Amino acid sequence: MAINRRNKYIQRAILVVGVLVGINILAAYFHTRLDLTAEKRYTLTPATKSLLRGLDSTVTIEVFLKGDYPANFRQLAQTSQELLEEFREYGGNRIQFSFQNPGQGLPDSARMTFQQYLVEKGIMPFNMQVQEDANQGYSEKLIFPGALIHYGTRVVGVNLLKSQGGLNPDAAMNNSESLLEYQFANAIYQLQQKQTPLVGYMLGNGEQLGAEVYDALTTLQNNYLLDTLTLQYISYIPKEFDAVVFAKPATRFSDEDKLKIDQYVMNGGKVLWFVDELNASIDSLSHQESFVAFDKGLNLEDLLFRYGVRINQDLVQDMQSDFVPQVVDRTGQMQPLAFPYFPLLVPTGAHPIVKNMDLVLSHFASSIDTIKGGNIKKTVLLTSSANSRTVSSPVEVTWNSLRRKPNPREFNKKFVPVAVLLEGEFTSLFRNRLDAGTQQAIQKATGRPFKNNSDTINKMIVVSDADVITNAFSQKSGPLQMGVNLYDQSMVYANREFFLNTLGYLTHNSGIMDARNKELTLRLLNPEKVKLEKSKWQAICFIVPIGLILLFASVFMFFRKRKFEV
Repeated sequence: MAINRRNKYIQRAILVVGVLVGINILAAYFHTRLDLTAEKRYTLTPATKSLLRGLDSTVTIEVFLKGDYPANFRQLAQTSQELLEEFREYGGNRIQFSFQNPGQGLPDSARMTFQQYLVEKGIMPFNMQVQEDANQGYSEKLIFPGALIHYGTRVVGVNLLKSQGGLNPDAAMNNSESLLEYQFANAIYQLQQKQTPLVGYMLGNGEQLGAEVYDALTTLQNNYLLDTLTLQYISYIPKEFDAVVFAKPATRFSDEDKLKIDQYVMNGGKVLWFVDELNASIDSLSHQESFVAFDKGLNLEDLLFRYGVRINQDLVQDMQSDFVPQVVDRTGQMQPLAFPYFPLLVPTGAHPIVKNMDLVLSHFASSIDTIKGGNIKKTVLLTSSANSRTVSSPVEVTWNSLRRKPNPREFNKKFVPVAVLLEGEFTSLFRNRLDAGTQQAIQKATGRPFKNNSDTINKMIVVSDADVITNAFSQKSGPLQMGVNLYDQSMVYANREFFLNTLGYLTHNSGIMDARNKELTLRLLNPEKVKLEKSKWQAICFIVPIGLILLFASVFMFFRKRKFEV
C-alpha cells in the first residue's frame, strides 16, 4: 500500500516536471508580451519593429552606463536594458548589446584616448558629483551616458542623456528615457542606409561659413553627405540634393535667385531656412553700448509669404531668457543678468521634431505669422514663453536694458511663433508671371519644365533666428557646441537636437521619428503630502506586517488546537 502511494507521488512529480519542461520549450518558440502600462512604455512603434525585422547584419551596441552611479542613472541603465531586450525580440540574434564602464581597466593615457574618441563620436561627458565617504566632501566624476552602435565597419555614437539646459534633473531624465527608442532606432536606421542623404549648404547671399557655424557644419558632415552651392554660380539647384540649408543670409536675393529656389521646391526639394529679418547681432554690442536693429532687405518676404509664412520686422523679448555677465557696481563685480533679447524658445510638443525636447537658445529672434488659406499645413515648432512681447523695427538694443528690472505687465504676449513647419502642395511665386520664352529658357537650362505647383506633398521649415544654429567661440576651447552659453558652458540647450531633428524629418521617410512621440509619465510623490503623512505611513509599515504575522499565527493555532481536540 505504501509502495503504491509512493509510486503515485513519483508519477505525479514526473508529470509536473514534464509539463513544466514542455511549457518552457513551447515558450522558447511561441511567446508574446502584454504591455499593461498606460503610456505603452514597452511597446515599440511599427517603424521600429519593421526596421529590426529587416536587419541583414548584426548590430552590436555598447552602452556606457555600468558603474556605481546615482539612482537616476541606474534607472536610465535599467530602462535601456529593457528596451534593448525588446529590440532583441524583433531583431533576434542580430541585436547584441553589452553594458560597460568606459575605459575601465585601461591605463590613464589609454583611458583618456578612449574618452576623447567617445567625444568625437558625439557622446558628451557629464560631470557628476559623488561622495565616496560620509565624512568627506564631494568629488567630481566624469561619466559618458551614451552608447556606441556598430554595424559592419560603421560606428555611430548616441547620447542617452538629454541636455540639462532648461529642465530640472528629474524631467530631463524622464525625457531621456522617453527618447531611448528613437535614439537607438534612428542610429540603426542611419547605419543601415546604403545611400546617405545629400544636403546642400547654400552660399552667395552672405551666408556664414566661419568659426561661428563650425558645429553646424561638423554636425552636417557627421550625419549627411555635404556640399556647398553658390546660388549665383548655378543655373538651378540639382534635384540630387535631398535638402538645402540657408544659414543667416545677409544680402538681397534677386528674382533670379528666388526663381531657382522656387523651382527646386516645386520639384520636391526641401528647404531649411534660418533667417534673421533684422540686422541684430551680439557682435554689435561687443564694442559699443547700443545699436539700432533694422531691416536687412533680404527680399524674401514675397517668397515665404507665398509658401505660407511671414517673418515680421520685430524682435522678441522674453522674461525666460539666457544670461550674460555684466558689471553691477563700481567695484567691477560681475553678475549674470537675464537678457530679454536672448529668449529660451519653448518646443510646442505638437510634432515629433520637438516632442520631449529641451529649451532652445536664441539670439534676437523675430516673430512669425502663418498665412491662412492654401493647401499648406502649418505646424508651429518653437515659440516664446507665456511672458513675452515683440518690439517693432527699428529697435534700439542696449546693455542698459539689462540693468532695468522688466515689468511683467509689459510681457503680455504668449507663445509667439519662431519656427514653423510647412507641409503641402506649394504654389510657385512665379505662377502666371513668366512668358513662354522665359519658361522655355528655364526648361533648356534645367532639363525640366517650369512648374506652377508642386506635384506632391512637400516640406519646408522656417526659423526666424539664424543664431539657433550658430555657436560661441571660446579663446580657450575654440568653437563650442551650438546652444552653449559662452560664459557658463554647463548650460547646454537643445539647439543641436533641433537642427538634427529638422534635417532628419526633411530627408527621411522611414517613420522612425514617430518614436519621439512616446511619452513616459513622471509620477513623483507629493512632497507636502509626504511630509504631512510621514508618521502615519511609518506606523502602518511597521505595525501592519507584525499584525498580519500575529493574525496568521493565531488562526493557525486555533485550527491546530481544534484538530487535536477532536
